[in-house]
Amino acid sequence: MPTPDNGPAQGAVDLISNLRQLNGTFAAREQKVADFVSGHLEEISGMTIAELAGAVGVSTPTVVRFCRSMGCDGFREFKLRLAQNLAVSLQYLAPSHRDVSEGGAGAVDQVLGALYATVNVMRQQIVPERMDAAVQALTEAGQIVVAGVGGGSTMVAQEAANRLFRLGIPAVAVSDSYLLQMRAATLGANDVLLLVSTSGAADEIVSAAGIAGGYGATVVAITRPGSRLAQEATIAIEADLPEDPDILKPTASRYAHLVIVDALAMSVAQARSEATTENLRRIRASLTAYHGRTGPQPLGD
Repeated sequence: MPTPDNGPAQGAVDLISNLRQLNGTFAAREQKVADFVSGHLEEISGMTIAELAGAVGVSTPTVVRFCRSMGCDGFREFKLRLAQNLAVSLQYLAPSHRDVSEGGAGAVDQVLGALYATVNVMRQQIVPERMDAAVQALTEAGQIVVAGVGGGSTMVAQEAANRLFRLGIPAVAVSDSYLLQMRAATLGANDVLLLVSTSGAADEIVSAAGIAGGYGATVVAITRPGSRLAQEATIAIEADLPEDPDILKPTASRYAHLVIVDALAMSVAQARSEATTENLRRIRASLTAYHGRTGPQPLGD
């Protein structure tokens, strides 16, 4: 029989995975409980221990032993952890919206469809006055720290810093949570903290916004409307972006955030056109000297 010291149930972080991995290793009566739970995952949270025992045809102590084999102290903790697990797992266990694969070109069309839909939603929600205020703050910034925590937000933050440093403004991207707090504490009245967060709920991002704002920096946030980050920011560029129910498709919101970043960078470049043009010329000249290529290349690079 599995024990807390020798089985994957230790910690009981992912009960669904534990249930699958331990299947067939339980004592006979506990296996009956495991079989019933596996077939009724969504019903367990509404059952009492007596109801579960009765449905399976075992005693309540057997149910308790099963819960302990799963890494939980008892039935109450088991129900709580299973409910938490199911809250984020159901769409992966039985996804109901999946497009049929159409090969390479069809996959491109599916991704483009999600991109178009998300960007169109974003366009309807953008408040021009907030974009203008963000552009002015970035244009006048002494330095810009850009941050995002998590896959998509980190990538967008890195690209934002990549676009902005070319314009002659010191800009750096940060994704480490501790370094972000430290960087935020160094910003002042002429600086900008640009934060990217789809949820606007990440503690490290919200904390950094409060720190930088407390020292007088302008906090520009690209985030969800009404989120904790939006409320903390000086200027909130808000968009409530839908995600495709097909879990196998890439997250489309990052495309919309990249559009916002490119629009901000282009507007800042236009506002600082003389300095920007000279900076981009220097960059291109240095790259040509480095690799020797003089043919057509992306102007922004």
